Amino acid sequence: MARRSSPRGTSLHGATVLITGAASGIGLGLATEAARKGATVVLWDRDAGALDDAVDVVDAARTGPAEAPVAQLVDVTDRDAVREAAEVAIEQTGGIDVLVNNAGVVSGKWLTDLEEADVRRTFEVNTLALYWVTQALLPHMVERDRGRVVTIASASGLIGVARLTDYSASKWAAMGFDESLRVELRARGSKVATTVVCPYYIDTGMFSGVRSKVEVLLPILEPAHVVDKTWAAVEKGRARLHLPPLVGTLPLMRMLPVRAFDAAADLLGVNRTMDDFRGRTRPQETIDG
Repeated sequence: MARRSSPRGTSLHGATVLITGAASGIGLGLATEAARKGATVVLWDRDAGALDDAVDVVDAARTGPAEAPVAQLVDVTDRDAVREAAEVAIEQTGGIDVLVNNAGVVSGKWLTDLEEADVRRTFEVNTLALYWVTQALLPHMVERDRGRVVTIASASGLIGVARLTDYSASKWAAMGFDESLRVELRARGSKVATTVVCPYYIDTGMFSGVRSKVEVLLPILEPAHVVDKTWAAVEKGRARLHLPPLVGTLPLMRMLPVRAFDAAADLLGVNRTMDDFRGRTRPQETIDG
């Protein structure tokens, strides 16, 4: 029976799921849980060593109809490489049911300290890669008239944050990408659906050192919680997921005058969260939100 995406959601049992930035962090968590739910997983990452280890972890977790995971060494900023890898993935699996655009990077610098390379890298991985990857895989989804495109965005795609001028802007773009894609698919009468995930900081290491002033309302998120909520949103057919729920009130807060909006953000400590930011010791294409 053909598996279709609908308002009722996309089942992972027996599906084929492709995840970018899948070798560590949230990407690996999503891959492992998808395999545990019976999905065949295609892992894309640019870190060969981490990718090999990730395959073993995902393979050990798979159950039911899940077939052995497929690992592909891919730089998502290279459009030609993405197209070639997509063709191989489709040929090997028969087609992708769920695409998760997860790869991402963060600089964590003041605007005046950002190098040109920092800004270009942020937008190439966090924004432009959304286009290259989705363009490579979406046509086959549309042809089969089923599938779901999941975009891991960020709470900072809804509010500007100090020391995240490049990251936040790239995630605002991701939000616009998802929304425009959603209405394009609807306008074309396609059953392919979209889900965008907007998490606060996640405790995976990518945002190592960040602190939350009001942890009751804005806790640093546990990776397993984000993974569970993300797959639940996909299987329930949710178009948008805010983590924690307070993040979903940000659009409403924009009805306030600018000074009041900024004061509310300061009260929540949003613009001090990056004060002790350290990040990872080496670049990773994994997104934490």
